[in-house]
Amino acid sequence: MSAVLFVLALAFSGTAQAGCTVIQGASVHLPDGSVSVEDVSFEGAKIAVSVGGDCAVVKGANLHLTAGFIEVGSQLGLVEVSMASATRDTDGGGTDPIRAALRVADAYNPRSTLIPIQRLGGVTGALTVPDGGRISGQAAHVSLAGATQAETVQNPSVAMWANLGGPSRAQSLRELRNVLQDAKDFRRLKPSYDRNATRPLAASGLDLEALWPVLDGTIPLVVGADRAADIEALLRLRQAFGIRLVIQGAAEGWLLSKPLAAADVAVIVDPYVYGPGGFGQIQGRADNAALLAEAGVEVILTTESSHNARNLGQMAGNAARGGMTDADALASITAIPAKVFGLEGRGVVEVGASADLVLWTGDPLELSSHPVRVWINGRDIVLESRQTQLRDAYKVLPGTPKTSLELP
Repeated sequence: MSAVLFVLALAFSGTAQAGCTVIQGASVHLPDGSVSVEDVSFEGAKIAVSVGGDCAVVKGANLHLTAGFIEVGSQLGLVEVSMASATRDTDGGGTDPIRAALRVADAYNPRSTLIPIQRLGGVTGALTVPDGGRISGQAAHVSLAGATQAETVQNPSVAMWANLGGPSRAQSLRELRNVLQDAKDFRRLKPSYDRNATRPLAASGLDLEALWPVLDGTIPLVVGADRAADIEALLRLRQAFGIRLVIQGAAEGWLLSKPLAAADVAVIVDPYVYGPGGFGQIQGRADNAALLAEAGVEVILTTESSHNARNLGQMAGNAARGGMTDADALASITAIPAKVFGLEGRGVVEVGASADLVLWTGDPLELSSHPVRVWINGRDIVLESRQTQLRDAYKVLPGTPKTSLELP
């Protein structure tokens, strides 16, 4: 028996399973970045200190155990077929640029055929995010196991998503400052607003009220920006309103790694930006994530894909190839997104955490590794998808007829 015993709890659809399970001798990736061969046991709902009774045994020798991966930039459950508008619920639409009250959790489809595909890549949770407008709306934290919104939506509002798109970055920033100031003033003006006795405001009362958690620092404002100059402007916006800011993209973020670290601003990075990918990414480089992490910036990696979030481990492997330590790369898709977006009990293998766990054939950052077992909220997930079902149904084709068929 290992000197360190992690005891994890398993629950199935919110109901504790009988008995317990012990994973024997797996290489466990711990929160401090170390890897230690441990016996891991789980029973009940959470990682605990001890376990009793007879336990089923899972042989973990030569396998790796990690926390489940968390994708923060996808639209899982909001889109099925990208080119079929009837299957897309990502954009609030219309001409209103401020949609802060929009909650994509209300449209989340936990039965989407895309979800089992991502679980095959070790993704156990996600932020599903809106798009469009200046302020797109509220991102939700979802668990990738369960058949109802009640089971799967862990928090309907973990971040506010915004954009700098449009013909003028200066105009985009003016609009953001304007709506944040109006949201701040709206608390004082609300009684007058209700009497229709206020000046025109930048958004509806519902949208302005939805921005209060941003102003209070309860949830972060996530804004897409690659260019260093844009990041500088957003840092000034953060300072002016005292908000929690997360930069999505940050292709030139390495140029401002020290100011970002000093301001405690996290970044969501695409490690596949190896160089100039556009006029906003002229200073892009392959070691961007590594340089940011080295400076103390909290770095999160994303595929920005609903269909291929399963490649998240491969993205982290590329970040490691670009100079990130393996521990930092793994944390960027587990512990750090959980910390930045307040996903309590996720992203780590430790006492008290949720049982979102993946058992891998090898190093989880290696392209050749794949999950052999996945648990989400303690539920032992069947590793199949619509694609694997079709593969299994048609991999054995009918044989050639023994007698020749007559021509018509």
